[in-house]
Amino acid sequence: MNTAAHTLIHLDGVTKVFFTDEVETHALAGIHLEIKSGEYIAIAGPSGCGKSTLLSILGLLDTPSGGRYVLNGTPVETLDAAARARVRNREIGFIFQSFNLIGDLNVYENVELPLTYRGMKAAERKERVMGALEKVGMAHRAKHLPSQLSGGQQQRVAVARAVGGAPSILLADEPTGNLDSKNGEAVMELLRELHREGATICMVTHDPRYARHADRSIHLFDGRVVEEDGSKRGEKEMEESGFHIEH
Repeated sequence: MNTAAHTLIHLDGVTKVFFTDEVETHALAGIHLEIKSGEYIAIAGPSGCGKSTLLSILGLLDTPSGGRYVLNGTPVETLDAAARARVRNREIGFIFQSFNLIGDLNVYENVELPLTYRGMKAAERKERVMGALEKVGMAHRAKHLPSQLSGGQQQRVAVARAVGGAPSILLADEPTGNLDSKNGEAVMELLRELHREGATICMVTHDPRYARHADRSIHLFDGRVVEEDGSKRGEKEMEESGFHIEH
């Protein structure tokens, strides 16, 4: 990794509290996190530990209840919805478990859609879309609808959509969750290849096998970071909750 890599994401004391029927749910409690450009980070932990909430805040899909979030040098925790959407479109590429492709748009149009919101000229959009589809091995399916593709192929298109805008970071939420082991491993290999080419990736996973692909793993339990880079803090609680940590 580039030793001169700059800090892309900095979270300081980030909390998230949900209020429902007079009940407070503390989903995140004082999260401190730094991600440098070019890193491959896994956020791991058992179901309900706050992984997806943290990814939603990183991706500007949600706002923290407290703390600071600096993205690429800009404080973003207090931005309004419109400003968050603009930053999100330029800085962040999403890869979801459920693919989230639009059924009545073909593969090319799905990958192109985020670029249309930037006012980008058609020629540049075409170059970016075809480049992204070639990168994931799906250029030959550009005119197909999502329903004509397998799950593994749909996830490849979703990866192309995420990288087409040349984002600062890729956020992947359980990217193998709806795939069989063969297609899941193929998507993981695709992410590894993107990382080798310089992409910054932050992936949420409940599967320790996939977490090991990352440069660094951050383990959450009850909304707190309990293990990072091999420290053993909180490991007993995680194993008791069913998240097995292999040594």
